[in-house]
Amino acid sequence: MYDVIVVGAGPAGASAAIFLAKAGKKTLMFDNGLSVTRRALVKNHYGAPNITGPDLVETGKAQAKEHGAEIVAADVTDIRRTDDHFTVETDQGVFHARYIILATGLYTDMIERIGVRTKPGTEPRIKTIVDVSPEGKTSIPGIWAAGTVAGVSMHTIITAGDGAKVAINLLSEMAGARHVDHDVYKPA
Repeated sequence: MYDVIVVGAGPAGASAAIFLAKAGKKTLMFDNGLSVTRRALVKNHYGAPNITGPDLVETGKAQAKEHGAEIVAADVTDIRRTDDHFTVETDQGVFHARYIILATGLYTDMIERIGVRTKPGTEPRIKTIVDVSPEGKTSIPGIWAAGTVAGVSMHTIITAGDGAKVAINLLSEMAGARHVDHDVYKPA
C-alpha cells in the first residue's frame, strides 16, 4: 500500500513526487510517456536554462527516484475508492494508495470517467481541466490534482511549482500541521 500515487511524470507530477518521497511518504509515480513537455525546448525554466523537454522530464523522474519514489511506466485505466484507500488499475497491474495526485497534463478522459468534476479549460488548446480548490483538492475526497490538468499555465516552471504546492498541501493535511521542507546550506 502506497501513501500516495501520482498519476503523471511531467513537471507537476515529478515535483509532487519529489516532495512526497523526501517527506518519507511511500510514493509511486506512473509515467505513460505522453507528457507534452517531451515535445518542448525549454528556455525559461529557472535553474535549467536551455534544456530539452525530454531531459527535463528525465531529470525530474531521477530526482524523485533519488528521494525514494518508485516509478512505473504504465497507463492508468481506472481509479476507484475501496474502503479506506484507492485501487488504481493500470495496464501493468493493480496498485493501492491512501491518496492520489492527478498530474495528467492535457489528458482528462480517465479523470472524467471516474467522476472527478471538470470544467472548461482556460489555456489555449486546453479544452477541459479538473475543478480544484486552491489547495488542489478535487471533488472526490482523497484525490488531488496539480499542473496543467488543474488549470495552471502549462509553462513547465509553473506546473512544477503547482505540483510542489499540492504535495505540500497534501503533506500538511496528512500531518495535521503545515509541512515545511527546507534544507539549510552550511558553507565549508
